[in-house]
Parts: sequence; structure tokens; C-alpha cells
Amino acid sequence: MGHGKTAIVLGGSVAGLCAAGVLAAHFDEVVVLERDLLPADAEHRRGVPQSKHPHFLLNSGRTAIGAIFPGFEDAMLAAGGRLLMPSMDAAYCENDGWAPRKQSTMTMVYSSRIMIERVLRDKVRAHANIRVVEGASVTGLVTEGGGRPDGRVTGVAWRDADGADHVSAADFVVDALGRGTSVPDWLVAAGWDAPPERTLDAKVTYTSRWYQLPPADQRPDGWWWKHLVITPTQDTGEHPDEHDYLSNFFPIEDDKAIVCMGSWGLDMARKTDAFEASARRVRAATFGAAMDACTPLSEVHLTRSTGNKWRRYDELATPPVGLVAIGDSICAFNPFYAQGMSSAARSALVLRDLLDARPAVDVAFHREFLAQQRKSLDVPWMLAMARDQAYDFATGTETVAPWRRKLAAKVSWPVFNAITAASREDTYVEETFTAVFNLDKSLKEMARDPRFLWGLVRYRLRQLLGRTTVPGGFDERQDPPGTDWTDPMRAAAERRTVEHAHA
Repeated sequence: MGHGKTAIVLGGSVAGLCAAGVLAAHFDEVVVLERDLLPADAEHRRGVPQSKHPHFLLNSGRTAIGAIFPGFEDAMLAAGGRLLMPSMDAAYCENDGWAPRKQSTMTMVYSSRIMIERVLRDKVRAHANIRVVEGASVTGLVTEGGGRPDGRVTGVAWRDADGADHVSAADFVVDALGRGTSVPDWLVAAGWDAPPERTLDAKVTYTSRWYQLPPADQRPDGWWWKHLVITPTQDTGEHPDEHDYLSNFFPIEDDKAIVCMGSWGLDMARKTDAFEASARRVRAATFGAAMDACTPLSEVHLTRSTGNKWRRYDELATPPVGLVAIGDSICAFNPFYAQGMSSAARSALVLRDLLDARPAVDVAFHREFLAQQRKSLDVPWMLAMARDQAYDFATGTETVAPWRRKLAAKVSWPVFNAITAASREDTYVEETFTAVFNLDKSLKEMARDPRFLWGLVRYRLRQLLGRTTVPGGFDERQDPPGTDWTDPMRAAAERRTVEHAHA
């Protein structure tokens, strides 16, 4: 179809499936080698242990996957995904308590990771020239001229489910094997330099358990929300460890939820009783009460492999021709920031655009791809570094001087508080922050935007003068209030009426 006969994708998870969807338009045959035997429905599998935790598909990722697989969002909703507006359908407990509820520009499709993969597999199966080989373990690469300017990858060695060894020729190979990929080692053995690595591990641990929600008519009074988010306390005094957790009551398909708690540098519960006790000590009592109202569906799942790692193929003097890395194989993030799937889909779009623009997969193609991919990955990487560099116990190449750690730790939460507060009354601030959160705009762009900065200053002045119209927060010891503050004057009048009636 223009770029060669055969492309091989190593790995059939989100990154690999997105890459396969892109390659299908440019190669006669696309072969996906997947180690697991893939379930027909949305089920967990050994190769994706993190599927037991919540997964956010950011708007940029949702848009990218929709461009690769038209109809993806409709298919997600038909499969049980939930299209929600977080500012209206989620209750956020922030520094000042429960954030006021109001409409915004951001929507999200909520589902489990296993549902996302099932829908993507269905989309891939619709391509006649994509073939998924299950139970296939990749054992090496076939190369020519390793380390030379024209050195390239020409094939893949793999072992099938019956133990038989195969060598398949390829005009193009995509590494989507994830954090633990052996591809860099195979390239070094073939004569290339190892890609430099940028790393930062902030010792994040998170633990999750799946639950069935009670029937709608049996849920507690005031349970208007679909999603609960409890941010870490900013109180520096004595408090339970659980007050430092980032906690999510995350809605998925089939009226289920994933209760997830995570922390930077703290031990997390592994057993059921300890997990439930921790959830009840989270600083907003609504969180534990919601868990107690649900029926457990799983054991407790804990993950510690959460460090940020970026393999910088773009810095190699002679990158291998005929091979690119996508997803965690090139850049893995702290999962707290929900950037992995979206970053992988964005890289797949970079690949699509370059295949559309260039007739040959040559040295120039690879240098241009790596440059554009670096620019795309810079956006989420900068966001991850901004928070994770604040911890004294963080390790890796991207740790910073003590004064910078202290500065990051001191200003990161106040800046976040200022942005979320101003967003409630300034549409431009809200839209800009939403774009950064969804990776559609960089942190650097936001920090250099005069209109955005003026929005923060103006809100602070209005706050000091007592002229804000949306309240700053509500008592976290109570249930989150369901008042819609989209029209502040009407909401204030309704609240006064209720308060008068209860007086």
C-alpha cells in the first residue's frame, strides 16, 4: 500500500492496537504479535496487570483514537462506557473542601481499561489486512548494519504458543511491548548505542478494589455524583497517612466502580480489611461511606511500578531505521497523571501523519518522526516532572537541587488551588487549564499566557474585595452539595431559600 509489504507490531495493548490501525493504511499486511491469549470480552489478562486500576482516557487521547478508529467513542458508549462532564458529575474534595459543582467545557468517557482494549480489538478486527497472532513471545530482532547510519531492522524472531520458533521479515516494526521491553537490549547487541534514559521515580504506590454499586433507588441520600476525587491534604500538621492519599471512587461500565487509593512514598494496604479501614480514614468521610454501600467484586490489587522513564531514541546519533517505539516502550509515566494511553495514541497519530506525508521509511523519515514524537511527549513529561520533582525521596536522572524541590513542594499546591478557584469564574482560565490537563496545550504555554495569568490575578483581587460569585468550597466532613453553580446568582438564591426553610 505504498510503504512496504509487511509491518509487525510487538504487543497488542492500547499502544500496539493504535499503531496497527495506523499502519493498516500503508502496508499490505500488519501482524500484531501478542504474548497473551486475548479474551473475547472485556476481561483482565496477565500482560496488563495495571488494568485492575482506574484508567482515564484524556480528551486528546480520545480524539486521537477516534481519528485512527472512526466511531470509537460511539462503540465505547454502546459497550457501556459513560459520557460524563466531570465538573457536574464528579465531586472533588480539594484544599478548601468540596468544590462547587458547575458546567464546564470538559467531558470524559468513563470505562475500565479492559473495556477500552476490547473495543479497540473489535476495531482492529474490522481491518482485513491486520492479523493478530496470540500466544506469540517476541525473542529478538533481525537487523542489518547495526549502528551504521543506514542500519535497519528487517524482521522479528518470535515463538508461538506451541513453542515453535519463527523469523518473520518486516519492512517496518513498532515496539509496543511496554515498560519491560527488551528491544533496547537487542539493538545494543546488534551494534547500536543504547538510547539515553531520563528517569524519575517518586515512589508512587496505588491500590484498588472493584465494587458493584447498589441499585439507584437504594443509594444514600445526596448521592448525586458519579465520581469522587479526594486530593491529598495540604495540612502539614499531624494527621493519618490516609489524608495524604489521592483517592478515587471511579465509575465504569455495568454500574461498577473502582475504589482506588494512592500515595507518594507511603505503604499501602494489600489485604481486604486494611484496605477498607484505610478507605474509611480518607479525609472525606463520604469516600468510605460510598465504599461501604457497595458490594465487593474483587481482591485488593496493588501496583508499585510507577516511575517515569523516557528512552530518548531521538538523541541517538544513528537511530535504527525500520523501527519505532510507541507507548510505555518509549515513555512511561507515573499513572497518577493518566497520560499513558493518550500519549501512546498521540504518538500513533504522529506516525500516521508522517506516513501520509513521506513516501519512504528512510533515515530522514525516522529523524523527523523522532523529532515530532519528542515534541508530543514533552507535553505530558513536563506535567509529570512538575509534581514528582517535589519529593525528597524521588530518585532518577531528573531529580533536582534541594532548593528546587522545596520550591516545587511549596508552590505546586497553591498554584493548583489558584487555578481551580479562578476556573470557577473565568471561562478562559478554565478552558486553558482543561487544555493543559488533556495534553492539548503545554504547561509552558499556559505559564506564558498573559491572559491566563491576568485571570489568576483578577480572581485573587476579586477574592480580596469579596466580589467573587462562586463559593470557594464546602465542609469536607459533610456530603458534597449538589447545587449547580453554573448560574451563580440563581444558585445563591436557591441556597438562601433552603437555609431559610431549615432555620
